[in-house]
Amino acid sequence: MDTKALFQITYGLYLLTTHQQGVDNGCIINTVMQIAEEPDRLAISVSKRNLTCAMLRQTREFNVSTLTTDADFALFKRFGMQSGRDADKFEGFDGVVRTENGLYRLTESTNAYLSGVVVQEVDLGTHMLFIAEMTDGQVLSGDPPCTYTYYQNHIKPKPVQREKKSWVCEVCGYVHEGEILPEGFVCPLCKHGREVFRPVGDA
Repeated sequence: MDTKALFQITYGLYLLTTHQQGVDNGCIINTVMQIAEEPDRLAISVSKRNLTCAMLRQTREFNVSTLTTDADFALFKRFGMQSGRDADKFEGFDGVVRTENGLYRLTESTNAYLSGVVVQEVDLGTHMLFIAEMTDGQVLSGDPPCTYTYYQNHIKPKPVQREKKSWVCEVCGYVHEGEILPEGFVCPLCKHGREVFRPVGDA
């Protein structure tokens, strides 16, 4: 089975934000969709490894900011390649404002935001699927949304060619040097498993 076929599914990229007991957190996700109307309902999928997931399971409220093509790699590093357990992701970051629900949304590199309240959750093993009722939302600009393909081709740094055998993470660009990827290997930046790595130099 060629799991790279999954990369041909059209994904957007989003910043999911939460707030619990005075603490703000957020992470990059690629699964947000409208699944019903009257009332409008959303589905979002979040890795269970993320602190944002644990916080959302407790608070049930979230914002999603749709990222645009002018988002830079620093934004993805800040919210997608470090854990809120180890760092305050919003420290020194002023590109946010609070919405009526008290949560942050982006003010830059975004074209819309959605607010929601979780009404159901489904355990998918590695991820939690949250079904939510949309409570607010606004179009902020006409800038084009950032797709996963655009991120791969235009935002993520290209790996440096090396003589030594190395493997590149197709999600964040991290390069691991070594003849093989150990069983159970996890990317130290984005925390994805070995299935998203390919040998440097492969098309």
